[in-house]
Amino acid sequence: MDVILFLVFAIIAVVSAINVVIQTHPISSAVSLIGVMGSLAVLYLLLGGEFIAAAQVIVYAGAVMVLFIFVILLLNAGTETRRGRSFMVQLLGAPLLIALLGLLAFFVERLFPRGATVHFGGFTGGTAQAVGHALFTTYVLPFEVTSLLILIAILGAIVLARKELE
Repeated sequence: MDVILFLVFAIIAVVSAINVVIQTHPISSAVSLIGVMGSLAVLYLLLGGEFIAAAQVIVYAGAVMVLFIFVILLLNAGTETRRGRSFMVQLLGAPLLIALLGLLAFFVERLFPRGATVHFGGFTGGTAQAVGHALFTTYVLPFEVTSLLILIAILGAIVLARKELE
């Protein structure tokens, strides 16, 4: 049952991700991105990361996507205009994509040896306590650097918004 759920939500994530790139309207792309975030949260649940799944839904599928949609609506972004593709792109696009994917698969197979298989629900480090302990002991420096970068980004947004108001 876990494998079937994994395959279903993995396919939903991949199709939604392709739809993000293919869509010409920004709101449709943002809604597809919400589909990617939601299916990733279910995949995290299947792997035993309850806290990470909840954070995925609350932070990314909730807050960040609301911010994206707000910015899209604020900018009044319309539908993207499609331009004609050149003959060379149409001729060489698919074969070069297949060659790239084959090359990537070859290098991944060679460079990364086969390890232990994933057992669904076998991971026990996804609780809020385990994540909090790792975050404030092992990863305290990257956590603090990230908080400083976010603070700098907020200050930059305030400065840019103030210049546009004047």
